[in-house]
Amino acid sequence: MTTGLIPGGQPPDPRPTGALPQQRREPAGHAAQHVENRSRSSVITARAAASFEPVGRSVASARSFVRDTLQGWGFADIVDDAVVLTSELVTNAVVHAGTSADVLCLRSDDGVRIEVADRYPEREIPLQATAVNMGSPDREGGRGLQLCAALAGRWGVEYIPTHKTVWFQLELPARVVGTRAAGPALPSDLLPLADSRVRVAVIQVDRTGHIAAWNEDAEDLFGYSAEQVTGKPLTDLAAWPHTPGTSTGIAEALRLSRWEGSYGIRTSTGRVTPVYASHLRVRDTAGEPSTVCLLVRDHERAVLQTPLRGPASDTSTGSEGQSTDPFEVFIGSPAPDDLDGLLQRTVERSRDMLDGDSAFLLLATDDETELEVRASTGLPSARQRFARVPVEAGPGRYGSARMPAVHDDLTAVPGAVPLLNGTGMRSVVTVPLKVEGRLTGSLGVAAEAPARYSNEEALRLQFAADRIALAVESARLGELERLRRGSLSFLVEASDLLAGTLDRDQTLALMAQMTVPTLATWCAVYTIADQASEPYLSYVLHEDEELIDGIKSLLSKVPPPDPVPTPGARVWTAPGEVAHQAALRSSMRSLGLSGSPTRQVTPGIGPTLATASAVGGETVVLPLVARNRVIGMLTLGKPTDEHFRQEILELAEDLSRRAALALDNARLYSERTAISQSLQRSLLPPELPEIDGVEVEVIYRAAGEGNEVGGDFYDVFPIRDGAYGFAIGDVCGTGPNAAAVTGLARHALRLLAREGLTGPTVLERLNSAILDEGARSRFLTLLYGEMRPQEDGSAELKVVCAGHPLPLRLRQDGTVEPAAEPQPLLGVIEDLELYEQTVTLDPGDVLLCVTDGVTERREGARMLGDDGLADVLTTCTGLTAGAVAARIMRAVERFASDAPSDDMAILAMRVPGLHKD
Repeated sequence: MTTGLIPGGQPPDPRPTGALPQQRREPAGHAAQHVENRSRSSVITARAAASFEPVGRSVASARSFVRDTLQGWGFADIVDDAVVLTSELVTNAVVHAGTSADVLCLRSDDGVRIEVADRYPEREIPLQATAVNMGSPDREGGRGLQLCAALAGRWGVEYIPTHKTVWFQLELPARVVGTRAAGPALPSDLLPLADSRVRVAVIQVDRTGHIAAWNEDAEDLFGYSAEQVTGKPLTDLAAWPHTPGTSTGIAEALRLSRWEGSYGIRTSTGRVTPVYASHLRVRDTAGEPSTVCLLVRDHERAVLQTPLRGPASDTSTGSEGQSTDPFEVFIGSPAPDDLDGLLQRTVERSRDMLDGDSAFLLLATDDETELEVRASTGLPSARQRFARVPVEAGPGRYGSARMPAVHDDLTAVPGAVPLLNGTGMRSVVTVPLKVEGRLTGSLGVAAEAPARYSNEEALRLQFAADRIALAVESARLGELERLRRGSLSFLVEASDLLAGTLDRDQTLALMAQMTVPTLATWCAVYTIADQASEPYLSYVLHEDEELIDGIKSLLSKVPPPDPVPTPGARVWTAPGEVAHQAALRSSMRSLGLSGSPTRQVTPGIGPTLATASAVGGETVVLPLVARNRVIGMLTLGKPTDEHFRQEILELAEDLSRRAALALDNARLYSERTAISQSLQRSLLPPELPEIDGVEVEVIYRAAGEGNEVGGDFYDVFPIRDGAYGFAIGDVCGTGPNAAAVTGLARHALRLLAREGLTGPTVLERLNSAILDEGARSRFLTLLYGEMRPQEDGSAELKVVCAGHPLPLRLRQDGTVEPAAEPQPLLGVIEDLELYEQTVTLDPGDVLLCVTDGVTERREGARMLGDDGLADVLTTCTGLTAGAVAARIMRAVERFASDAPSDDMAILAMRVPGLHKD
């Protein structure tokens, strides 16, 4: 590899000489020349170039070259993106194309442009209009252009007869509000301009957040005197924008030991002045904490910014002999705040430190029996993320995770490092991460060439692992605590939702909606009706609703998982295998390889491929066990090449237990409701008979949710030719016991009446049957009668009213009168002496029979009563029997606002008036 300074114009043709990279930067004064094929609006202030041989290790060398160059220029903010893009483009050149690669870094006043040229100009890039894919993120090669499009502000490809150059430009990001930042040492002409003397406002804030000190510069900057603001909360003056990505506010920032960032101060004129602040937490002689705030105008932030500390040759001391934190030497400053960022920075630094082609970091589970992949570089991370491997599952299989290990050639020890299977890596060094002697993870660096690493590299990597192990464990515990708190909140909410319904279909929908997308990308619920039944696919949900039908169709072709009651999640490979087969068939059809002539891709292939991608990842099954019986399975899935985290599976297991009990409760409730409704319906007559010359209408309302029959009942039935029996009664009480007496009374009435017995005899024998029930007997009020239509258009009724509200007769002239006399109720005494009364209904007359739920309808101290019912009935002259019953029911419902607390039955019979020819 060769490097050199390019003073201007076109870059020379670097020739590989095998030398180590040498680079120089141009001073700003040499930046006036423009390059013809670059933007005329940018001024080139520095250049660095290098050439790399077509060998695998050149990729790591190119990464180091770009990283060192940009850090030297002070562009730490864009180093990571630049290194990723350079790595992919150099890999395309030296590995896939097999040519040397020339890397050119250009610094301008608005960003950095990096060019990667290879000696294989015949390799064309895919055109946007063609159907060729630019590359899959899961592939190791061919991702350079795709990443350029995603990360770079501008990019392009240039061809000349001997070279093909891919270039990209990264813009310098704006300073993010509220985050710590630093800049490099700059020449004096590049320092920020101050329009007057630099004023540094010094504000001291006590432990309660109130201003305790306010210097003269603060008065000049913000217009308040010290007397005006002393004792006031700083929050009254600060226009605080929350730090992006966090919930940190000014109150939290003032309690930190040190903080740097941007916010605004409201001045005495009402305007907001942007400032850059440095907060330092101190204690006075009495031990009271307070915060000293140094504030300058935002464009003068360089006055307060703390410079980054770069790695030194000696990790123990800085250039001036001062102690340097080895953690920040390795990770860099500032360190990432989140666990994933810290782990990713760790693997990238480890790879660069040992000049490797890939690196990976695994974290141990709580019981230290498995390692979970959490970060990697140079590997298909999307496929491996959250994958788990055993710590000591056999000879050589991560058995060395507790000690540093070096493998010279993985082909000689298959399976020594499962993570690297099929990646092309030959040599690897792994070291443990330990905290207080406990294994917390494993860090590894791998290379494509064999025998790349020795014990010296293992010691260097172990030294770095020791520096970051405590920080990683602390961040992991913080993440675990946040997950556990979120899990508790999730389970509490889930329990409330599941307990709020006893509907089976709604319970199934809630189960799926709580898991997608919180726990999984898609979900399927299988239910089992009984132990002899096969699992049935009852519900499917995907975060993309357009894929639900496709997943249903795919799962219908897969035999359901076995209903194993073993707790915990188990992997189910069948959906993924079927999905991959469907994707393969679709791809072959699109290429015309299915045996038929090549044809255009049909519209059905798209959804098939999309469904295959959605279901092609890891799929797990959790049993739904309730009351020692498997009642179903909860199936969770991820898209292609994704794995579940152990914490997510544990949370899903907790959810499945709650969901199983809720689903079984809904099943039992549905079954018992169906049985209850079936039994209740059997207590009511199936239908009213058609009676010539008499209109009959019944309205029945049972009190209580889910009740179809209560203590009230009615019946109208034929006795013999031309005669019909009718009855309306009320059993004391409600619920199943009352309904049992209801069934006894209704069926006994039919049997006794059809034996030819008179009305009093029928009721006397029914009274005896009720008393024979013993403790289960109930008082019963009953109105029983026999009706016989007459040839003159009237109807003759023989009525017995045993303790029941008296029937009311409505005449054509609007008068209302009782149609019977009261007699003793049934179920009280043994020897009853009842008699029947004869009533004749003339044409146009109405006989109204009700239960006491109608007459005893209450609103506060008011009651409808017999008189109120009679008043309503007087308004029903000329109405049909159906209209009379409906008007009575409306009057009862409107009488009170509360729902009825008693059963109600209304039986209306009307003799139609005579028609004139």
